Amino acid sequence: MNTKLYCNSLTQYSRYKTRVVTIGDVPLGGDNPIRIQSMTTTDTMNTIATVEQSIRMIDAGCEYVRITAPSIKEAQNLELIKKELRARGYNAPLIADIHFTPNAAELAARIVEKVRVNPGNYADKKKFENIEYTDATYVSELDRIRQRFTPLVKICKEYGTAMRIGTNHGSLSDRILSRYGDTPLGMVESALEFLRICEDNNYYNIVLSMKASNPQVMVQAYRLLILKMQELNMNYPLHLGVTEAGEGEDGRIKSAVGIGTLLEDGIGDTVRVSLTEDPEFEIPVAKNLIERYSNRVNHKAIPEIVRLPYSPYDFQKRVSKDAQNIGGSNVPRVIADFSEKQKITPASLFAVGYNYSVPLDKWNLTDQACDYIFVGDNTIDFQIPGTLGLIFNASTWNNLSDTTRSYPLFKLADFLSADKKSEQLNFVSVSIDDILTLSNTTIASFSVPVTFVLETSNDHGMAEQRRIFVEFLNNSISIPVIIKRNYSNVPEEKFQLHASTDFGALFLDGFGDGIWISQTNCTSAKNINAIAFGILQATRTRISKTEYISCPSCGRTLFDLQETTAKIRSRTDHLKGIKIGIMGCIVNGPGEMADADYGYVGTGIDKITLYKGREVVERNVNSDKAVDALVELIKKHGDWVEKEF
Repeated sequence: MNTKLYCNSLTQYSRYKTRVVTIGDVPLGGDNPIRIQSMTTTDTMNTIATVEQSIRMIDAGCEYVRITAPSIKEAQNLELIKKELRARGYNAPLIADIHFTPNAAELAARIVEKVRVNPGNYADKKKFENIEYTDATYVSELDRIRQRFTPLVKICKEYGTAMRIGTNHGSLSDRILSRYGDTPLGMVESALEFLRICEDNNYYNIVLSMKASNPQVMVQAYRLLILKMQELNMNYPLHLGVTEAGEGEDGRIKSAVGIGTLLEDGIGDTVRVSLTEDPEFEIPVAKNLIERYSNRVNHKAIPEIVRLPYSPYDFQKRVSKDAQNIGGSNVPRVIADFSEKQKITPASLFAVGYNYSVPLDKWNLTDQACDYIFVGDNTIDFQIPGTLGLIFNASTWNNLSDTTRSYPLFKLADFLSADKKSEQLNFVSVSIDDILTLSNTTIASFSVPVTFVLETSNDHGMAEQRRIFVEFLNNSISIPVIIKRNYSNVPEEKFQLHASTDFGALFLDGFGDGIWISQTNCTSAKNINAIAFGILQATRTRISKTEYISCPSCGRTLFDLQETTAKIRSRTDHLKGIKIGIMGCIVNGPGEMADADYGYVGTGIDKITLYKGREVVERNVNSDKAVDALVELIKKHGDWVEKEF
């Protein structure tokens, strides 16, 4: 399968070159640095609150400040906000965020340096209708959009205002959904329809985005967009973001999986991390994601890919055979590392999901209990849980008197020459050099079950490990693979983001049968285990907890989003596999919830509308009763289980 590439190279890091877009005094694209931006959460009509929050954002490193303008009055107030910021010595470009209201966009474009429009709702009202179009009627719809959108294009051109055409997965118009389906391709075509109108008016000061709450959809959409732009001889800069990422650890992991995957391939000109937190807390996350690539070009060379055997635009899990409970149709396995010389006790396993009750002499497993622990040369002198496997260094395993649920880890050369191997499962550590020199005949001759443990020391490690998977695919090698990365002395806040990027990028492309995070002086065993399961959750490869699709607050939000999200989480975080969308206003719901099972959407001051999927179930519930009503809705549909204490 020879597939056109969406980046300069899959093996040599380099920034994907785009055109320069002028946004005030902070240009975007080309050779400019990757810019950082965020969005205010204040009421746009509260000038001083918006100004002071903008200042906190700018002081934290925000280079563009986005402010919602849902109607004419907010658009008008942008002028006062801008004037006050400039008077205080802050000149960061301002961006007006527009949905549904072309007249607000047309006014804002005369005031601020950039406007953002969503092609899914700028000229369309979403009714979730499937419409049968002929080519003629579809063209007629495009003519209607052209008439609605062209005035804004002309104003932006006249005033030198930049524009972001920002497609969101959850707010695709009925027209696009009817024509292209709920797909990354539909997202791309939604933007291109508006982009063509801009170019017909000789207006090119444009940025594009393809946001989704599902990182896999988001990554595929950006890749497809670049492919389409190449076909059309376009090179517009790209704004990266995972929309409705959520809060805390989950929001950071999901953002890193999506944004980091694209940054690894040199894609992206500006980044916004969308967390359900105050916007100034988004800035350090974006900084930590971006700064990793300042010296990436100097990485160790990786052999080029002559033939790409998979499509980066369509998810398909690599086929591997079963080895014990690894590979095949099994979910990816989590390996915890306890190899540091230590006394391992039952209490040691609390951090990785196993709780031992002394009075009952019983193990209790959480939903995030790891599958194997690597003990290295340590010993275990207690009865382990029945679902847990132990991995020993081969030399230590060789001397065990009882090898029940215990397996050796070999280096490749030692495995090939070993007289004693496990008849159940053998872990074999391999590098790219091992794989490129190992013959298919040798692999085919393995007479015992084997799982490869894929390691790398390359600064561009994700690309090197991806290159190994390409080798496996091209040579039909179906041995299951545990992806392993080693980190040393990485600050905790960076460690979480780096690991999420490195592993998440591979799992999004269907690579990997397990995850093994090894570290020295980075964080605790409990955090590592949580990050590993968080990565698998974000890539939708192993679901172990409730997922919250929660938008960041903005001036449109009709209730305290952070407080409400915390309340809903406290009541529902034990519902494994359920997806709950928590949206501050109708702009971000129901469409923006994409594939949520249940929705909690602000539709008026302290008024909530509840959804089952995309269907309205109950309107205008008082916010003080809405969380209870949500729980009752989940119970009614049979998805509720009582929390165990």
